Amino acid sequence: MNDRSSADLIFVTELHRQLNDLLKQLSPERLQVLADFAGYLANAESEAATQELLEISGLLERVKQNQATPKTDCTNWKSLRNVL
Repeated sequence: MNDRSSADLIFVTELHRQLNDLLKQLSPERLQVLADFAGYLANAESEAATQELLEISGLLERVKQNQATPKTDCTNWKSLRNVL
């Protein structure tokens, strides 16, 4: 693990700890507000990721083409891995 991802993991772990401590102090009504807001943020992040994928030229067409490819024309990734 490189220094950047290690630092990120420590930061995220600390954020989780802080959030868990704060959650214990909230009333059920405030917990519901927080859950709604977290859902909103997760949805916004998902939408941004979807938009980023849709901006990749030809990606949707390639996915559709790959889905239409008969399974007999495909090679199991495990067998490819064993070749290396």
